[in-house]
Amino acid sequence: MLQPSPAFMITARPRTIARWLFAVAGLIVTMVIVGGITRLTNSGLSITEWKPITGIVPPLTEAQWQAEFANYKRIPEYWTFNRDMTLAGFKAIFFWEYLHRVLARVIGMAFALPLIWFWARKAIPAGYKPRLVALLALGGLQGAIGWWMVASGLVERTDVSHIRLTVHLLIAFFILAGIVWTALDLAALHRNRLAAPARLTALGAGALVLLFVQLMFGALTAGLDAGYAFSSWPLMGDAWFPAGTPMTTPAIANAFDNPVVVQFIHRWFAFAAAAMLVLMAARAIRAGALRAGWLVIVLVVVQIGLGIATLLSGVQIDIAVAHQANAALLLIAATAAAHRLGSHPGALKVS
Repeated sequence: MLQPSPAFMITARPRTIARWLFAVAGLIVTMVIVGGITRLTNSGLSITEWKPITGIVPPLTEAQWQAEFANYKRIPEYWTFNRDMTLAGFKAIFFWEYLHRVLARVIGMAFALPLIWFWARKAIPAGYKPRLVALLALGGLQGAIGWWMVASGLVERTDVSHIRLTVHLLIAFFILAGIVWTALDLAALHRNRLAAPARLTALGAGALVLLFVQLMFGALTAGLDAGYAFSSWPLMGDAWFPAGTPMTTPAIANAFDNPVVVQFIHRWFAFAAAAMLVLMAARAIRAGALRAGWLVIVLVVVQIGLGIATLLSGVQIDIAVAHQANAALLLIAATAAAHRLGSHPGALKVS
């Protein structure tokens, strides 16, 4: 039980810290959107070096651009698909990967610097420092995972490992959920200085786990380009599951490496995740969290619609990016609903 003393609450600023965390969450949603565009425009391998400090400065002269382009020409993606690419074409794909990396640095600074300030000002309520430090550490790990993902496509492959891409996206979503949950705890603490952190109920945990499984298969679908396998709905071609689909051994590997199987699972597991999310939302509405509960239901419906539209459009970029962005918003809403179910009675006002 986190119950800060009245003396400590004189300097603690839970509402200010909650607002800061919500702002960081907004930056992460932006990062997810830019990451989706980077993937869909095949821009992710345009920067072939990891320079956490000096990489913030883009090429500024013609010679520097030529040097970056020369680095790109050494990797398999260029020789396999882009041998006719011009410098102007390279600059176009470089932009999205560069923006993605700059946003990562901005998020890191937007989290680390205020954290140091709040810590120095003794504004962090008792018990929350370890959680905030853990989130910061996860952010640092995410940067390393991002390079680990990119490095997988620089030597033998023409794209990044779909497994590493999935890990990268799921860690981003986990950080997003952790930041939102912590912000909600702090907002509750502002309203009631004796409010304890919310606990994760069985229903909330079940809904969030199923959502993360669906997000995992969405990431695998993106990494394997499985969305291009069949652009029809509800059938895959002229069957629910296409006959004669080549299978690998062991059989379980098909769920992670076979584009047809991955698309099939992503199509239909969505409804299991949706059912659990709607059940949780209904409970949250009965508990008084009207906005969070109804938002989950609306976003679930929108997400399914965007998923179908993504398939039918042949993975049109704007629709696919909207699908990924809505997934992040759905995660935020689901986290809020799960948080409300785990809040102690009387600790929170009805929203």
